[in-house]
Amino acid sequence: LQNYIQLPRIATLGTQSSGKSSVLEHIVGIDFLPRGDGVVTRRPLELRLVHLMDPNQKPWAVFDEIPGEKFTDFLVVRTKIDEVTDKVAGQLKNIVDKPIVLHVYSPTCPDMTLIDLPGITRIPLRGSDQPSNIEEITKRMALKYVSDKRTIILCVIPANIDLTTSEALQLSKKVDESGLRTIGVITKIDIMDLSLIHISEPTRPLYISYAVFC
Repeated sequence: LQNYIQLPRIATLGTQSSGKSSVLEHIVGIDFLPRGDGVVTRRPLELRLVHLMDPNQKPWAVFDEIPGEKFTDFLVVRTKIDEVTDKVAGQLKNIVDKPIVLHVYSPTCPDMTLIDLPGITRIPLRGSDQPSNIEEITKRMALKYVSDKRTIILCVIPANIDLTTSEALQLSKKVDESGLRTIGVITKIDIMDLSLIHISEPTRPLYISYAVFC
């Protein structure tokens, strides 16, 4: 379908370890994204989803970078994401703006494109290959993807931070001042600080509003 018409796409925006990948997995309906502490998503991951009409059909995935191979084991897909990340970005936690394109065919997913962006990184990780201006690099990378007018911006915000200080909301305002195509997603409700977060009275009004992800 994506070969014939321009489908809407969703891009995540948030800081490191805010829960972006988990939100996207729930949209896809499959657990397959790498897990870990600190910097996990180090290259933009472009997920081109294709909905399969047969609910009994087994899902599969194909990487643009691994031609001729079809993966039906999504634990292997998770490993391959790490491998192609290391191949381009190295093994010392560097972040590179060279997207991984992964096609996922499944009865659990809608026809659309999802983009899992590296989290906004303020300070270079000690002992890594991250340059001193890593914050500028990650913000510029994020803005490049969410500036597209057909992109829905998923601002992923952990429940233990103040909405008024959310980097994701501040960046989204630069390209979507009216909030028309921005959705705020509040994650990690188990660590919510009720003195900081007020879902009923958000400081950045959004046309589509806020959602809570548990």
